[in-house]
Amino acid sequence: MEEAVSEEFKNDLREQMTKYKKQRDDEFARKEVELQKQARDKEAGLAREAREREALLARQAQEEREQLRRTISSDFENQLRLLQEANRDGEEKLKEARRKELEFLQKVQDLHTKEQELDLTLQRRLTEERATLSEKIRKEEAERATNDYQLRTRELEKQLDDQKKLVEEMRRKAEQGSMQLQGEVQELALEEMLRSAFPFDLVEEVGKGIRGADCIQTIRNSFGQVCGKIIYESKRTKEFSRDWPEKLKADMRHLGADLAVLVTQTMPRDMERFGERDGIWICTFSEVRALAHVLRDGVVRIYAAGRSSENQGEKMIMLYRYLTSNEFAEQWKAVREGFMAMKLSIQRERDAMEKLWKAREKQLEKVLLNTAHIKGSIEGIAGSDSVDLRLTDDEESDESDLLLN
Repeated sequence: MEEAVSEEFKNDLREQMTKYKKQRDDEFARKEVELQKQARDKEAGLAREAREREALLARQAQEEREQLRRTISSDFENQLRLLQEANRDGEEKLKEARRKELEFLQKVQDLHTKEQELDLTLQRRLTEERATLSEKIRKEEAERATNDYQLRTRELEKQLDDQKKLVEEMRRKAEQGSMQLQGEVQELALEEMLRSAFPFDLVEEVGKGIRGADCIQTIRNSFGQVCGKIIYESKRTKEFSRDWPEKLKADMRHLGADLAVLVTQTMPRDMERFGERDGIWICTFSEVRALAHVLRDGVVRIYAAGRSSENQGEKMIMLYRYLTSNEFAEQWKAVREGFMAMKLSIQRERDAMEKLWKAREKQLEKVLLNTAHIKGSIEGIAGSDSVDLRLTDDEESDESDLLLN
């Protein structure tokens, strides 16, 4: 009886366990299907949002690139390139998250397969453990995926906001600095042109914040003497201001300059080419080189004329007094004595050399005469072609000259 009851009880218990196991498996399978469906939906939603954000970012980046390319330099392209790299990094991280989720699902499937192979006596406990562990892992992975997606989304949004702020700031700085940069470029070109055209002059730049024009040209003549100053003011704007000549005249008086030149991109309405207005010369950058040559030549000529006429009457009196003074007479007497001593020394040297030359000529005549006697005696004894006793190649002409003498 006990064995029969025990066997029956065991069968009932086995059937209950089988039914419970089947119910748990069905419920687990159903939850697993739902979870996979939710994961796929979430993955599709993430992919769709990512594509939308990527498309939005791509459109915004394209618009910003087109706008930045017209207004600023290649530095903005580097910023856009960094943004694209950040987008690519985000896409790679999203792919990595998908791959990890797929690996997790595969691990869950492998764990479910291995659990079915365990002993029936440990099935309930293992099933409970597996369910608890699966639920816990599923929750953790879902929370982690949700947190990673939210963090990544916020990170991309923050990067996009930072890029927008950077673009706006750089655009603002570019707009503010473009006019200043154009003016500084023309100032540097003006200074370089003056230095190359007038290498002996001193061309100095007036520092920022210091009262005065943009640069000062200190004119020097061929002797290195300072003849005068010309100041230059450079303007590169679309409209001509009437206040510029008055300000430049004040700077000219403050610096003690002789002339002032205003180099402007836009001429006054009533001036077609360079000219003078209110004591200020106004010209364009293409005309400033020729105008600078003309003005500089005028300053040098005025300085030379002033120097030549300076104290002319007093100089004439001083020159007359010097020519009639005892100092000039003694100096000229010393010059005359030195000249006469040099002339007398040269004459003495000439007389001595002529005397020496005459003595050497007599010695030479004596040698040639004796040589002619010896040669005649030898030719009379041995014949004319036996012995060559000539002292020089032209001895025959010398002998004939000697006989004539």
